[in-house]
Amino acid sequence: MIEVVEKAWVWGRRPLYFVRGDKLLGYIGFGVIDRGTNVLQVRPTTLCPLNCIFCSVDSGPFSINRWAEFIVDLESLLSTVDIVARYKETSIEALIDTIGEALTYPWITDLIRRLKKQPYISSVALETHGALLSKEIIKRLDEAGLDRINLSIDTLNPEKARFLQGTPWYDVRKVIGMAEYLVRETSIDLHVTPVWIPGMNDEDIIEVIEWAIRIGAGKRWPPVTVQKYNAHKYGRKIPGVKPLGWRRFWEKIEELEKKLGVRLRWEMEEWGMRKARRYPAPFRRGDRVYAKILSRGVFRGEYIGVTIGREWLITLRRGRLKPGDTVVAYVTEDQDGLLIGRTMGKL
Repeated sequence: MIEVVEKAWVWGRRPLYFVRGDKLLGYIGFGVIDRGTNVLQVRPTTLCPLNCIFCSVDSGPFSINRWAEFIVDLESLLSTVDIVARYKETSIEALIDTIGEALTYPWITDLIRRLKKQPYISSVALETHGALLSKEIIKRLDEAGLDRINLSIDTLNPEKARFLQGTPWYDVRKVIGMAEYLVRETSIDLHVTPVWIPGMNDEDIIEVIEWAIRIGAGKRWPPVTVQKYNAHKYGRKIPGVKPLGWRRFWEKIEELEKKLGVRLRWEMEEWGMRKARRYPAPFRRGDRVYAKILSRGVFRGEYIGVTIGREWLITLRRGRLKPGDTVVAYVTEDQDGLLIGRTMGKL
């Protein structure tokens, strides 16, 4: 049984929901996502204190597209990971990534510690912008057994960093110091993942790459990957900046590799990634399903339902609904088990 309970309001206008359930699969904002490899995305929270001007999921206090936020029950998350990992029957990396900031999760060290104890979990990684890192938090993450931090840092310039992160209190100098402390004093590996925004942080990307190599990022995994800025439907779009096409992006990355004498492109095998059997979703595109509405979804106009009979989360994007409604819906998307449907009517 899956439950979504309203707990509070955040930033004055968004309900914060607490989620618990036996199997949290099917929704992109929280729970577990299996994309057919030995890496499982583990999503415990949607909250983020930053307002990055390029955020692909419009997170943070000033979001205009979000109308709800979520935090997931620790036991429910661990149970879901265990169910999926056992089905896949291979060594798994648990990647704690979010459509927010992973370090806002109140039980983050407990999550890491207990993931490391699960029989099929071989490594645990965490994605962060680093704004909430401190020496004490890094020590706790290290003691919990965290294997790698993927750090999104887009410039070393304090003024530009505050602009890109859309937050006046963001201090990139502190993030730099915490990253260097992490590499120097802990067993946690560091992978640096700047977002390249053409015409805005071109030279900054070079400085970030050189800094990451210089401080010793990449002890066990690749040291740097440059992310491409994309304009998403629900994300923030930077006025005057046109995203590069993928072909041109990879050409520019190759030029950077030659200029700097470092590698920035990596094969799946170098990450320890490989294909692995996917946990099966009970429904496919074109199916008709019956679902009970649990709550709003993260993005304005969407609702989260759970299918009746074979419990699986589904995002519904048509109609004015409320928790407790029972609807019949048509599944329009099913990629990676993330079900999206069109409401056809209430029952």
